[in-house]
Amino acid sequence: MAAAAGALGALGLGTLIYANRVELTRFTLRRAEVAVPDLPGELRVLHISDIHYVPGQRKKYRWLQRLAELEPDLVVNTGDNLSDPRAVHEVLEALEPLMGLPGCFVPGSNDYYAPRYKNPLKYFRGPSTLHPHATTLPTEELFGAFEAAGWANLTNAHSAAEIAGLRLEFSGVDDPHLELDAFTGWPEGAPALKLGVAHAPVRRVLETFADSGAGLVLAGHTHGGQVCLPSLSGQGGRALVTNCDLPTKYAKGLHTARRADGGVTHVHVSAGIGTSAKAPIRLFCPPEATLITVKGA
Repeated sequence: MAAAAGALGALGLGTLIYANRVELTRFTLRRAEVAVPDLPGELRVLHISDIHYVPGQRKKYRWLQRLAELEPDLVVNTGDNLSDPRAVHEVLEALEPLMGLPGCFVPGSNDYYAPRYKNPLKYFRGPSTLHPHATTLPTEELFGAFEAAGWANLTNAHSAAEIAGLRLEFSGVDDPHLELDAFTGWPEGAPALKLGVAHAPVRRVLETFADSGAGLVLAGHTHGGQVCLPSLSGQGGRALVTNCDLPTKYAKGLHTARRADGGVTHVHVSAGIGTSAKAPIRLFCPPEATLITVKGA
């Protein structure tokens, strides 16, 4: 019995070491395709989310800088860029090559407030809540730099742009996880594609975007489950939680939502690039960014 307990303990310790030392920095580029009816062209969207940057994360820094080599038409950042109030300068340096490209962003809670330690078992009781004494982060410095680079701030806002020869309409919301979201509609015009952007993929927000005609919605927040069970399908680990009301089968990757008009909205949930500084592990869920090619159907 003692030998079995020792072996189990060693296995658990080895798993934690792997989750912290290996999986946490096994940065992965995903590729996906989306077909939108009557789209008169092609759009390559780089979706980044949940960077949760801490000063000194040089491997993450170098990987983020190399993403610009993909030459996407559009960069969409769905929030939670920080995990330390001292990280703004370094994460902006890491993102500088991407900030030279057309882009947009929305906030996550860890753009406003620094993370605090939470008992991970509490996530099985429901979504996390904001600590009443949470430390604020230098949000204005971070977002001011994004805006100065030309990225559209979609915090409860909408905008339009012509990118890759296509008229795009954007509508974004402040973090639904903090219940700060307020849908403001879409710009006037005849867009080739409507893109909805949010941090947390809360179902009421996804439904609002879908029913208002979004062709593609991008979100993050879930970390893909972060600590997952292995999957026999080879499609990545099986999430146990999403930290919101989204079903675990949609914790990462693409799924579709049926619209009120009978059409289909594509939803992409990023598993994210980092983790909270207070929970630096990933298991069967490596950090990722996704290059999504949107084509006509």
